[in-house]
Amino acid sequence: MPDLQALGRAIKQAQYRHHRALDTALTEVGSTLAQWDALRAIDRTPGSTARALAEQTFQSEQSFGTLATRLLARDLIERAPGRGRAIEHRLTPEGERTLAAANRVADAVLAESFAALSAAERATLRGLLERVGTH
Repeated sequence: MPDLQALGRAIKQAQYRHHRALDTALTEVGSTLAQWDALRAIDRTPGSTARALAEQTFQSEQSFGTLATRLLARDLIERAPGRGRAIEHRLTPEGERTLAAANRVADAVLAESFAALSAAERATLRGLLERVGTH
């Protein structure tokens, strides 16, 4: 069992390191990790509800709603009535520009972070984590 605990800690340590590096670097383009993640989720599934976007970004609906309000105030997203009482979310042109800039920053941070691994090792790691994550 201790080996599993060490594995869990190593995964958490890598995640923590990525989050800190990304959050710091994303300030260059006026974003945060949470904002970038929300913009990516909206870009992947335009028209999604807050509930769906909260699930995609690992947040509560209330937390996502607060974040979406900040993105709306910065003109990065727009909200529109959807089916029933649902509110749909889409990126604005400014949101698309911010997302593109944030993606470039994130790509650089992650490339540096995973530089010690070969392309094959990165693919193996991704496959293993995806398999564990869906189990």
